[in-house]
Amino acid sequence: MRFNALALLALAVIGGTATQARAADGEQQFAELGICKLVSGEHIDHCRVGYRTWGTLNADRSNAVLFPTWFSGTTASLVDAIKPEGLVDPRKYFVIAVDALGDGVSSSPSNSATQHGTDFPAFTIQDMVNAEYRLATETLGLKHLHAVMGISMGGIQTFEWMVDYPEFMDAAVPIVGSPRPDSRDLLLYRADEDAVRSDPAFQQGRYTKPIVAPVAELIWQLNLTTPTNYARTHSVGQFESDYAKADREGIQPFDANDWLAQLDAVVHHDIAHGGALEDAAKRVKARVLVVNAAQDHMVNPKPALDFAKLIGAKTLVLEGDCGHLAPGCEAATLDPAVRAFLDGQ
Repeated sequence: MRFNALALLALAVIGGTATQARAADGEQQFAELGICKLVSGEHIDHCRVGYRTWGTLNADRSNAVLFPTWFSGTTASLVDAIKPEGLVDPRKYFVIAVDALGDGVSSSPSNSATQHGTDFPAFTIQDMVNAEYRLATETLGLKHLHAVMGISMGGIQTFEWMVDYPEFMDAAVPIVGSPRPDSRDLLLYRADEDAVRSDPAFQQGRYTKPIVAPVAELIWQLNLTTPTNYARTHSVGQFESDYAKADREGIQPFDANDWLAQLDAVVHHDIAHGGALEDAAKRVKARVLVVNAAQDHMVNPKPALDFAKLIGAKTLVLEGDCGHLAPGCEAATLDPAVRAFLDGQ
């Protein structure tokens, strides 16, 4: 009896500790994954993935929604999208925002102690998704997701999820993403890579202090929105100060090697893995809502919309002139549409 009483007391203490240790909504957490094997055959040492959660798992653990980050973004950037009137309602869903590899929070060239900087192995969008799958299954103990969704590079990861783990989710919502870049996308991304590498302070990636790479940032600003939107939101009178700010700050606070690592993953992204998109389409099992912006200069919408036809997906095309920034500009249209789709409507 004494043993049983002690055992019950221990369980109560453990249970209380677990309850107390539950992270608050939006709190930064980390999954320690050990070694992350990459599709190239290389590996990431001491691999860790940052994440934040909101809401509560329901009784049958069927309401989890995984939300990976966009290019050069972190989960802190996703906070405003996760709210009752946002893209996903944490009162209904257990939302898992995930820091993609290379974002400076998860394992990245900038924060690795053993594979720092240029010694960090090249990784792919598929590697990002594989690490996120391990987070979901090994760290969070999930056997299924209600949905995967993401914006920009998060949308690109969502396309990868649909093909690589087709049985693991009920729904997928790639927003301003692509199943693979087309020639116009590659022209932009490769030019931006060259702008970073040609910066005099880059020193072939062996720099000892943060670099600015202002030309890379200016290329990005030229393509994030449309000429019409930029001219409307940035007056000629404020141009000099805007340009000086971009020239002074560049891509900071994002690390240049991290920038290149994520951008290289996007450049080499292909959900068909060298094969035909028609074959990749046959693997998709989830309900899919493909969202694109008609005037997107950053991610050409055509490959995503073509793939949507192959899989019979629903589509939503944002018609305004904000370009790649359309998810924010047209939130009044986008957010309720995504929430309804997640709810099965």
